[in-house]
Amino acid sequence: MNTNTLDKLRKMKFFGMFHAFKSSMETGKTNDYTADELLAHLVEAEWDDRQNRRIERAIYYAHFRYKASVESIHYNAERSIDRNQILRLADCTFIDRYENLLITGSTGIGKSYVASAIGHQACILGYRVLYASTPKLFAKLKMAKADGSYIKEAAKLERQELLILDDFGIQPFDAQSRAALMEIIEDRHGKTSLIITSQLPISKWYEVIGEKTIADAILDRIVHDAHRIELKGESMRKKRQLEPENTYQ
Repeated sequence: MNTNTLDKLRKMKFFGMFHAFKSSMETGKTNDYTADELLAHLVEAEWDDRQNRRIERAIYYAHFRYKASVESIHYNAERSIDRNQILRLADCTFIDRYENLLITGSTGIGKSYVASAIGHQACILGYRVLYASTPKLFAKLKMAKADGSYIKEAAKLERQELLILDDFGIQPFDAQSRAALMEIIEDRHGKTSLIITSQLPISKWYEVIGEKTIADAILDRIVHDAHRIELKGESMRKKRQLEPENTYQ
């Protein structure tokens, strides 16, 4: 009977229940439970398994640059990272309020890692997240315009509750990319959230976007009431080369 039960659990894809029941039988713990305790144990195992698989799927489809966590961020005064600010952002209520986060600092300072860490936390909490390198994203959107898949790609971006644009401003926007950026920002404004990382200070974003009227419209929507993190100090990549055992960012 137990073999048949296990087989049916597996075929119904109740993998949490399957492994919990199988483990309980192998260790002889089924006799330690009352009927309702055993049922609660199996349901809890199934719940945990589904939650873990949901988180794994969310992280997989987010396409993060780094496997990052808030706990692994290297906090110190010289980097100008406020631990309390990071922890407040990690509860992801800024996403519920449709607020943005702007992270600036020199190359190698850890901007992408901090953005990815908060993105991972958002996945754990059940938000739809997508990470994208800004130059690669707009190159992809140009190709989508050419092959007729642009509407599909734009709809995918709009569905994300948190969109992370990494390396923003690494190259100037041309007219087509500028129009696509305006469309993305307009579609998301007041509905979803952005995290943007950039080597450039925000004051330089006007020049990178170009076309003053459009730049004003874009930045008014991005910057207004946004949270800001301005990282300082020396490159974390150089530090890792000097201290290869250091896994913190």
